Amino acid sequence: MKTNRILITLVVVIALLAGVSIYGNTQEKDKVERLVIAFGDSLTYGFGDEKGSGYIDTLKVKLNTQSKKEFNFDNEAIYGLESSGILAQLSDVGIRGKLDEADYFILFIGTNDLINSNGGNLNNLKDDAIAKGQEDYLKNLKSIINILSEQNEQAPILLLGLYNPYPDSKAIETVIDDWNNEISKMIKDEKQIVYIPTNDLFKGKNKKQYFSDSLHLNDKGYKLVSERILEKYQFE
Repeated sequence: MKTNRILITLVVVIALLAGVSIYGNTQEKDKVERLVIAFGDSLTYGFGDEKGSGYIDTLKVKLNTQSKKEFNFDNEAIYGLESSGILAQLSDVGIRGKLDEADYFILFIGTNDLINSNGGNLNNLKDDAIAKGQEDYLKNLKSIINILSEQNEQAPILLLGLYNPYPDSKAIETVIDDWNNEISKMIKDEKQIVYIPTNDLFKGKNKKQYFSDSLHLNDKGYKLVSERILEKYQFE
């Protein structure tokens, strides 16, 4: 009788352990993962943020805190990159081969296109040179979007608009507005794209509180960008 009780106890323990194992495996399988691939320049790289990796890092923390899903980020941003640089990246077999794995794309590019078209700074704005730079940029942007859409027609493309690093300059503000307007017109029929404006985030604010230098944001500035993304788009 005692032997039977011991056997029964062992069977119960084994069954319980098996149940815990199965439950654990089920939980692991049920955990949904999401992949976000980001393309951009130093602003997406997070340059100037001494506490993290810019808006990407903040966005990752917030998404993984607020959601039961696990959001993984592949940040392909490179300091100093122009739109032509992203086209070069997309021709790379390694990067192109993982585009179909993405659940979301983030694209934030154009600041260097604008600055470099004016000779490397935004002093003494040269209208003709900027217009030519804009034309080249829009062609590149269209090609980037086409590649992302062709390789992955399901993943939303979150396209961030440009911001004015000198919000007190009306002349630069006019140029930034023009570039953003042209971007908006170009993508108006693109259902896969979600346009996310950023220029209004820093208007009327003390620049020293949100910028790490004349162009790049600090942790507070990048936090505003991440909050704007979450405000304009609901990740699922």
